[in-house]
Amino acid sequence: MIFGFNTDIKHEDTVYHVQSEAREGEQLLQTQVFVRGRCIGKRATPYPEKVAGGAFSDQQKEQSLRDQHRLVLDALREGKLEDVLDKREPEVLATIKELDVHWLNAQSIHSDKNLIMRLRVTETGSGVQGARLTMRFARPDAAPFYTQVVTDSGGDAEMKVEVDESSLSESSVLVQASYSGRTATRKFQLRKVEA
Repeated sequence: MIFGFNTDIKHEDTVYHVQSEAREGEQLLQTQVFVRGRCIGKRATPYPEKVAGGAFSDQQKEQSLRDQHRLVLDALREGKLEDVLDKREPEVLATIKELDVHWLNAQSIHSDKNLIMRLRVTETGSGVQGARLTMRFARPDAAPFYTQVVTDSGGDAEMKVEVDESSLSESSVLVQASYSGRTATRKFQLRKVEA
């Protein structure tokens, strides 16, 4: 099982988040590029032919994903991102139901010494019941905290962690949603909102 790769990279005045994952259910290696939480493009490589040929081990899959991730990072550094992103969605991707993770309460998450994140998992825009969310809360002054929750009938879930508000500005949350053999991973950077 490959969890994937996540890298934050700054080019000129913009911070890009590059996220790569092996989408096992769709037999697809996918790299997405985000700016301020919005996906601005992706590069996807289907691999069913390699699996059918019997010569695509987990190690080869991981190396191919790593190479694709590095290709996008290098293109970003050189200012040539558009050269490596998919120009249009291949027909095979148009039929894939994709999972997505949405942060519902991004503007107000700290209350009574608790970090409260409300998240929704969707598939082609509709909430997904029973998706498993694995979350990694990373902060500079303590070991990472891990938790799991399952989405309700509307696709919603809530994570609650006791944490001091002063450490939020340097913290991040990595969330992986899993449902019917498919995954989606998102990284959220936390910051203090000035009143």
